[in-house]
Amino acid sequence: MYRRFTLAAATALALLPVSTFAQSNELVLYCSVGEEWCRAQSEAFSRETGINVLMTRKSSGETFAQIKAEEGQPRGDVWWGGTGDPHLQAAQEGLTEEYKSPMLAELQAWAVGQAETSGFRTVGIYAGALGFGYNSTLVTENPPACWKDLLDARYKEDIQVANPNSSGTSYTMLATMVQLMGEDEAFAYLKDLHANINQYTKSGSAPIRAAATGESAIGIVFMHDAVAQTVEGAPIVTVAPCEGTGYEVGSMSLIKGGPNPEAAKAWYEWALSAKAQEIGATAKSFQVPSNSNAATPPEAPKLADIKLIDYDFAKYGSSEVRTALLARWDAEIGALPK
Repeated sequence: MYRRFTLAAATALALLPVSTFAQSNELVLYCSVGEEWCRAQSEAFSRETGINVLMTRKSSGETFAQIKAEEGQPRGDVWWGGTGDPHLQAAQEGLTEEYKSPMLAELQAWAVGQAETSGFRTVGIYAGALGFGYNSTLVTENPPACWKDLLDARYKEDIQVANPNSSGTSYTMLATMVQLMGEDEAFAYLKDLHANINQYTKSGSAPIRAAATGESAIGIVFMHDAVAQTVEGAPIVTVAPCEGTGYEVGSMSLIKGGPNPEAAKAWYEWALSAKAQEIGATAKSFQVPSNSNAATPPEAPKLADIKLIDYDFAKYGSSEVRTALLARWDAEIGALPK
């Protein structure tokens, strides 16, 4: 179901001509960040442009599947947020439009790299490192510091992670393990980890919410999602795994043939501005923004202090590799009894 935000028009953004908005007063937005951030971003855009936003929030994998299903008769205009791998697959499959924003000059190198990799069919809007968080009231001795520690039998059925088919977070984990260990060893690790998983959730951030409430001891998530629970007062400790870890370049794409192309470009330019990117922190989302002029939330995990792998976005965002890895996960992990 779409959620409508209809707000009074305000002055148009300085970087966009008013004529841009005259051609459409509506935008259909597919949003793949947290619900609160989706709502805050939509409302701010409507206030500043007078364009009504019809927003639906789904995980990255679900949104990719929807855009794929709507190919040829698209209902959406912009896919905003979510991990970059499915955005790259959408670009490769021709589901999104090529667009070179004049805002590229203000963006971090990793954001521009995402655009270049996709043939300018997507662009980076934030970054965040993969890790996990544990509930310190449930894990009181020898807390986990590494990926291998999550195999400890004391965590039997006490860890949550999302399903990589629906969740970009979990696909990033799958691709990270393959890059850290090699494919066969990675799947052996995931099979061993399966004994300690109590649920494969649909949403990538759900596992840390479960850890925050004590439903589970550990949630495997992007580290900024764990930090958000700590900020809310939950006893969550955020961990950057000792072996190294992958990261996401959260992305934005214009859906090919969308019904409101001018409004879509207006959103695209606005969403790359420093002002728009600072809205995330007000919604308790602590990713690193892509605009170099935007303030990074002080709570955001410092990427320079984390042992990041050289994540191959082009390879693991390709249709062939992503489809093959998900099929193998379904056959060897998802099919295991629980």
